[in-house]
Amino acid sequence: FAAMAAKAVAAGFDAVKLAPFDGMPRQGDAATIGKFTQRGIDCAAAVRKAIGPKTDLLIDGHNHFDLEGGLDLARRMEPFNLFWLEEVVPPKPVENLAAINRAAKMPTAGGEGIYGIKGFLPYVTAGAVDIVMPDVKYCGGMLELKKIASLAEAAGLLVAPHGPASPVGNMAAAHVCATMPNFQILEYSFGEIPWREELVDPPERLERGHLIVPDRPGLGLKLNDSTVKRYPA
Repeated sequence: FAAMAAKAVAAGFDAVKLAPFDGMPRQGDAATIGKFTQRGIDCAAAVRKAIGPKTDLLIDGHNHFDLEGGLDLARRMEPFNLFWLEEVVPPKPVENLAAINRAAKMPTAGGEGIYGIKGFLPYVTAGAVDIVMPDVKYCGGMLELKKIASLAEAAGLLVAPHGPASPVGNMAAAHVCATMPNFQILEYSFGEIPWREELVDPPERLERGHLIVPDRPGLGLKLNDSTVKRYPA
């Protein structure tokens, strides 16, 4: 994690996100959960040291914690000056996320698995998070993403679309982000696969950590079928 984060900063990115609790068993005993929690916190500390104090650090809990564990994690993450802490508990019941949001000293974010504006309405009205993260692949598409962003805007919330899974999804989200007055930040998978730039034509254009939105018709790129055939899922 730390080495990859340092490479991202060297490449011009000014924010780094990681999910250091992945691998934690969903139904582990207290000792096992404690071990994985400490390992994740140590990982966050190592990344913060590697990227320095000025680069933003984002931590994703991937719903691995219960309410008590989530509240404890938020307290233990305070020294790292997080840009945000993302969904440390499952989105339902929404009251648990809201409780963590009220207690956390850092901003909280989430909502990647929620579908549609109707799904986001109770999430937003409950005060579950400070930053809403609809995923264009799951939330209902580009128009629905725009509607969810408007709902969040009315509630005074920022939007940071989730979904770094592919150049196509990233670009679809990026076009909508360009229209959002409450847009904050967009995810990008850095260094995960060496052939990412071969997936679309033309390749994604990045400048100092910023994804450039093309002015060509449609999404501004097309899928490279030959690359897809070489790397089947």
